Amino acid sequence: MPNRRIRKRLLQAIVAALAAVPVAAGAAGVWWGPAFLGVEPPWPVDLDSHVRFLSGVFLAVGVAWYACIPGIERKTRLFQLLAALTFAGGLARLLSLFVAGEPSPGHVAGLCVELVAVPLLVLWQRSLGGPPAEQG
Repeated sequence: MPNRRIRKRLLQAIVAALAAVPVAAGAAGVWWGPAFLGVEPPWPVDLDSHVRFLSGVFLAVGVAWYACIPGIERKTRLFQLLAALTFAGGLARLLSLFVAGEPSPGHVAGLCVELVAVPLLVLWQRSLGGPPAEQG
């Protein structure tokens, strides 16, 4: 198994790459609203408001993932909170899959990251074992 430093750097790189998705998608949703999803206007004002709100939350979660990167082995509580939020979003996306049908490939990929990759990242982060006094 690679040494702890290499595992830490690799985890940081993966989190940085994955966090780019909610940052970019969130910013696009804030800026363009439902049009970001390829929906043709007109759409209800409430849909526009909801998409932009959730996009803002998505953007903020992505930025918060970046806050975990420095000292990632010590950011256990924040890392786990963001993972739980991301996993909860994945569960909602899974419900949509069953209720509304299969979404686009990008959303299916997001579902896989949210429900499979993120829990694995939590285990990986936990394996780095930062000092308990600094976990936060």
